[in-house]
Amino acid sequence: MIEIHLYGELRRYMPDPRPDQESVARLAPTPGETIVTLLERLSILPDEIGQIFLNGALLSTRNSMALWLGYQQARDGVPNRDMGLETPVRPGDRVGLFDRTMAMLVV
Repeated sequence: MIEIHLYGELRRYMPDPRPDQESVARLAPTPGETIVTLLERLSILPDEIGQIFLNGALLSTRNSMALWLGYQQARDGVPNRDMGLETPVRPGDRVGLFDRTMAMLVV
């Protein structure tokens, strides 16, 4: 299974989006599963995502300081336009998805 933790406004994709309820989707991975295919399976549009964590590590962010801070999606001084969406996922992975309204500064 892959755990997808939804935060902020993304909780609305859960059967019970109340803040006191669990906001974790558990999906069995399909062959060739990536972050974007998980989003598609959950009916989440990539434009709704502000930050993506994979196994507790920041995979990507829309934070405007990402390039300056050397975040992963700013490899070689060039922003990664796909937000890490094509990153493969495997059984046992944990994915954290934060909506665009949840501005984060992770150093």
